[in-house]
Amino acid sequence: MPISEFDLIQRYFTHPSQRDDVLLGVGDDAALLQVQPGMALALSVDMLVAGRHFPEDTPAHAIGYKALAVNLSDMAAMGAAPAWVSLALSLPEADEGFVSAFAEGFMGLAREHGVALVGGDTVRGPLCISVQIQGLLPAGQALRRHGARPGDGIFVSGNPGDAAAGLAVVQGRLDCRDDDADYLRRRLNYPTPRVALGLALRGVASAAIDISDGLAADLGHILTASGCGALLQLDALPRSAPLQAALPEQQQAWQMALHGGDDYELCFTVPERDCARIEQAEWPCPLHRIGTIVADPGLQLHDRHGRCVELDRHGFDHFAND
Repeated sequence: MPISEFDLIQRYFTHPSQRDDVLLGVGDDAALLQVQPGMALALSVDMLVAGRHFPEDTPAHAIGYKALAVNLSDMAAMGAAPAWVSLALSLPEADEGFVSAFAEGFMGLAREHGVALVGGDTVRGPLCISVQIQGLLPAGQALRRHGARPGDGIFVSGNPGDAAAGLAVVQGRLDCRDDDADYLRRRLNYPTPRVALGLALRGVASAAIDISDGLAADLGHILTASGCGALLQLDALPRSAPLQAALPEQQQAWQMALHGGDDYELCFTVPERDCARIEQAEWPCPLHRIGTIVADPGLQLHDRHGRCVELDRHGFDHFAND
């Protein structure tokens, strides 16, 4: 006998909240949440559509994990501590095996970050997941896109390009050793939300953004909001060992790192006076300085010899031609 919508919700998505600020969670017409005085509420929504945001054969556990991870990344980019999420899930059928694995991926990551699922909706339709996340931070301390100034150093966490290479492996466009392929696929399916880094950057970074549509495109949002430009040192772009092995040709690796997307790393700027401290301090994840904010608009790409390099420039755009 097929499981009902309400049984799915009760079995896989209804759990006692471990947060004292959840006054009423899943099971009523709305959640009731307590925001402490002096705190600002950060809110973001992301949608994942099968065949657009993840390949159709992606494991359900990875889909559940990533659906929450991309929202946690938005909180990280704002310097907010994630608190509550709601989940809207469209399913072609009540496949209990899929939902069980999806919930395990989603709820496991939620527990890891102390996030409570407080509501949502489940319907029948094409596979599509929408998550709304709310986070908290002291009023006036949010990281924003508009604060970069000429002279600021540009930093990035992790290794941009790994997720795009993982997608290329999945789609059969990139051949590499089995262990490298496994690593790259995992970076695609299980991005690491840099929540701890985002919290540590409050009061330090002048501007910040998470990398969802490609480093160049997302850095471009900081530049537009801040009214300035950037000079990137291509040789400073970090590359993981699996990406270097899969793409030994330098320009291909640069292209993947700049325009691949789906990394959910943080790109941020820091006033020049603080850059040495950033480079010497210990952080929750590896950080790399990759360039400098300049006054002239636009993104300049330089090699180690200071020569200007031209690469195709495009980030992900839902309404561009495939």
